[in-house]
Amino acid sequence: MQSIRADDSIRRLLLHEPRGSVAVHTSIVLPSNRPDCAFGYVIMEPTEYPAMSGSNTICVATVLLETGLVGMREPVTTFRLEAPGGPVEITAGCRDGKAEWVEVENVPSFVDRLDAPLEVPGIGRLTVDVAFGGMWYAIADGSALGFSFEPGEARDLSRIGTLIHDAARGQLHPVHPENPGIAGVSIVEIAEPWRGVGETTRNAVVVAPGRLDRSGTGTGLSARLAVLHARGSMRVGESMRHASVLGSTFEGRIVREIQVAGRPAIVPAIRGTAWITGVSRVLLDPTDPFPEGYTLSDTWPGADTQ
Repeated sequence: MQSIRADDSIRRLLLHEPRGSVAVHTSIVLPSNRPDCAFGYVIMEPTEYPAMSGSNTICVATVLLETGLVGMREPVTTFRLEAPGGPVEITAGCRDGKAEWVEVENVPSFVDRLDAPLEVPGIGRLTVDVAFGGMWYAIADGSALGFSFEPGEARDLSRIGTLIHDAARGQLHPVHPENPGIAGVSIVEIAEPWRGVGETTRNAVVVAPGRLDRSGTGTGLSARLAVLHARGSMRVGESMRHASVLGSTFEGRIVREIQVAGRPAIVPAIRGTAWITGVSRVLLDPTDPFPEGYTLSDTWPGADTQ
């Protein structure tokens, strides 16, 4: 991942216009460095290379199974993948050559701070929970912000989430205790109050540079599970669902308790479904004046021409 990130031309080519957009993510599948993993993969998002992504991992696992790169065994196939943040366990329900669901046993997730005060320009003082679910999250109370998590609120959710993200980047400085390179709040989750074990709770995850995740967000659900476990609201073996503003859901459960550098943590599992929607070839003409694409602020918030 480090060499791809240092160059960054592949990410720009694939995610910037005209080949991509602010809502596009890409995962590059590579041979694994570990003999116990079937493949490795690098996750590329609009502004960063995250250590983990639940939705990207579910998509990668689905493609590997349905294209035959990983042998499918029905009714259940298990294997490991090497994510940038560490190995993850994959369990997939398979039937008639399809991966009907994929469960990812995620990297350890844990809380950095609960009820951290945050001054947000244009909003005022908020409290947020800061937790790691494969990425560093600031989790804000959506009811206190007046949201009901309907599709028509997407623009306002993105706007408010971006303000919270920018404030959190400047005021909160979480660092992974075992990997100092994973530092700083990457992403904001605006969530409704928790509805309880086994129930579906709505949320909106705002991905930089300012748009909503269309999925239930695996790392966001992992971070939320870590917060609920730290508050004593959820225990090992219990589960909940996260719904996006589209109504798409991921189911998460707490698999076990562990420690990360001496601090309490959990191992969460996230279950969802992905679908292959197309197969394409990406071309770059040698005379193209924008060999790494471009971004404009009308669709890419905060961007100048790049």
